[in-house]
Amino acid sequence: MELKPPRSACESASNVLVRCDAVDLGVHVPPRSAQLAYLDPPFGVGGAFGARLPGGEGWRARGAVAYIDRWPSIEAYLAWLEPRVAAVRECLSSDGTMWLHLDHRAVHEAKGVCDRVFGRAAFLGEVIWATGNGARGARRGPAMTHQTLLLYAAGREFVWNARDPNLREPFASTSLAMHFKQKDGDGRWYRERTLAGRTYRYYADEGRAIGSVWSDCPAMSANTPLTREATGYPTQKPMRLLERIVRASSRAGARVVDPFCGSATTLVAAARLGRSFSGCDVGMIAVETAARRLEAEGVPFELRLPSNECPASTPASSPSF
Repeated sequence: MELKPPRSACESASNVLVRCDAVDLGVHVPPRSAQLAYLDPPFGVGGAFGARLPGGEGWRARGAVAYIDRWPSIEAYLAWLEPRVAAVRECLSSDGTMWLHLDHRAVHEAKGVCDRVFGRAAFLGEVIWATGNGARGARRGPAMTHQTLLLYAAGREFVWNARDPNLREPFASTSLAMHFKQKDGDGRWYRERTLAGRTYRYYADEGRAIGSVWSDCPAMSANTPLTREATGYPTQKPMRLLERIVRASSRAGARVVDPFCGSATTLVAAARLGRSFSGCDVGMIAVETAARRLEAEGVPFELRLPSNECPASTPASSPSF
């Protein structure tokens, strides 16, 4: 796939896809302009990740290397991560939120990095994503079948669309039978609870908040060639997961940023939900995959490749040692 840079790589655009290092995000995203940033960086796995050929043939492990995730120490990894988190922080608006997606290998240490960049008080909590993959490697403790997303707010008035249907689930049948016995003028069943002197009303048809453990976004929907969603890019995340994140922490018309955009799941989710996006990745395979996916989706976007007009550092992959 031939990728050509635009006539003027520094001109503003509604949707932007850039090949650059995440640390240079500020070259392409104005300060304090994004309402949501989703980061899915290398996890510190200690290996290389191959991509499946377009068309879904072959094994990813035998494909061209999409990126290398190998570090001499956790300290080296964190030293690499911190300036990229800081670059994202500068792009967020006062009501913006960062979601940092990692797993058990580095998430605990990475929280310390985020505390330094955002301030410990900016920590909103975490989401546990149960990927739905089979358990393995359990000989030295419990098998890790989940990943963790850390949430940080750029300011006090952050966006959280708690009543979005994508963040709700039906009440249990026992709860409906026991508690929802009142009906309002519109015929909606509800219950009321009084806590600390305040009375809250809950509607049966609205459902309850899904909480911090998400088990209904299976990873296999994005990682098997048997589904239309799969692109063959390694570590692709499912559309259902990213649509929920975009719905949760941004409003229609807002800008969504993904500095490790990979196969463009975040960018497609943003476009489908009426948001604009700025996505970048240091790897050429990622940019090619993302561009191909956006074109197939019919999403207009500006492609920016390294040029003298808009310089950016572009190493071939994540640092390897």
